[in-house]
Amino acid sequence: MRFIALTDHYDSLSADMGERQIVLPVKNFINDSYCRDISTKVKSQLAVKRKSGECLSPFAVYGYRKSAEDRNKLVVDEYAAEIVRSIFRWKIEGMAVSAIAKRLNELHILSPSEYKRFLGLNYRGGFAGGSGSQWGSSSVKRILTDEVYLGHLLQGKTEKINYKVKKSIGKPREEWVRVENTHEAVISESDFETVQNLLKTDGRISPESRSVSPFMGLLFCGDCGEQMIRRTVKYKGSSRVYYICSTKNRCERCSRHSIEENVLKELVGTAVRRYANDFLAQQKLFELAREKETNMEAVAGCQRELARLKQEQDKYYGLCAGLYEDLAQNVVTKEEFERLHREFQRKAEEVSRAQEQQQGLIKKMLQDGVASAGRLAKFRDSLKLDEIDRHTLTSLVKRIDVYEGRRIEIEFYFQDEYQIMQEYAASLSVQGSSRERGA
Repeated sequence: MRFIALTDHYDSLSADMGERQIVLPVKNFINDSYCRDISTKVKSQLAVKRKSGECLSPFAVYGYRKSAEDRNKLVVDEYAAEIVRSIFRWKIEGMAVSAIAKRLNELHILSPSEYKRFLGLNYRGGFAGGSGSQWGSSSVKRILTDEVYLGHLLQGKTEKINYKVKKSIGKPREEWVRVENTHEAVISESDFETVQNLLKTDGRISPESRSVSPFMGLLFCGDCGEQMIRRTVKYKGSSRVYYICSTKNRCERCSRHSIEENVLKELVGTAVRRYANDFLAQQKLFELAREKETNMEAVAGCQRELARLKQEQDKYYGLCAGLYEDLAQNVVTKEEFERLHREFQRKAEEVSRAQEQQQGLIKKMLQDGVASAGRLAKFRDSLKLDEIDRHTLTSLVKRIDVYEGRRIEIEFYFQDEYQIMQEYAASLSVQGSSRERGA
């Protein structure tokens, strides 16, 4: 094989032994080192951008679009965002993932890939069919489990094997770069948590039933932990609906744990209203929550501190990236490079931890304040209903365990907050009694 390099004035046919065995290998080594150095610098800069919350994806996820002012920032696409909200709402109402995909196709709503092409984007996916791609269970589930709709960015999920190979491999979830509150959320934290809980259970509807059971995905056997299933018993022209343990239905070791649906509705409705009444009884704590909602000055101060930490973090990552160039130009020795790189990396990680703590503080303040109004509204609404509906049930109840003898145990959402409220109210009561005795 004959090799010709025009810029290096090399021709293997006429090259002497020195050029073949010395000059060419040295040049190849230098070129390879240059490629490796460029790859390292690019990875370092991309890591800085990811950790600062910049969106590096060439296309925005469905429900968002790239900002015209800043291509690394996501803004809400109102049309697609409304479709995303509908998908979450349908799942909370009890629809299966496949049923949601079917409804979207029946409504002739463009799939995420087709919608990108409709907007004129040069998007090419790997699953396009001859007549255009449609909604499927995988695309719906991908939307239902994506934290980007909470306003958070998850990036760095894959990495290249090395700079010579284009193939990428997946990274463990704990190595992903997660930055919170980088853009506007389209789904609330409570709805997202509810959907994640429902996705863990079987959401299929019986062919005989056209309606969704209000308890679907929430009802479990208290002894074996398996999901309860719905059975209709018909006798002399009338029918009754029961829930039984799915393990017993498969003739395995467990009892029926049978409970009639009307009885279950009454028991759960009573328990939910009692829990809501207890929750709303803590008037002093709610006054404190309203004060937190209006106390945005402290939150603004935290955001200013967060901006300062981000600026300091970028400085250290920039210094790390510049060290590679200094090493290549022999400005620093290898020992100095390793020492300075470790020091800058350590400081950048310290700032990163401080940044995460600051973000957690902001999130907690916002959740404790702003989200409290929405939570209280759900509890107040539950008191007005004659019969607890599916949406209210999934918003307040996380799990219902059924035992023999029609005994049930309910795990509510916001139980941690409820316990804190009780402890806070008890401490206020003790302080009030102490002041009265002192007077």
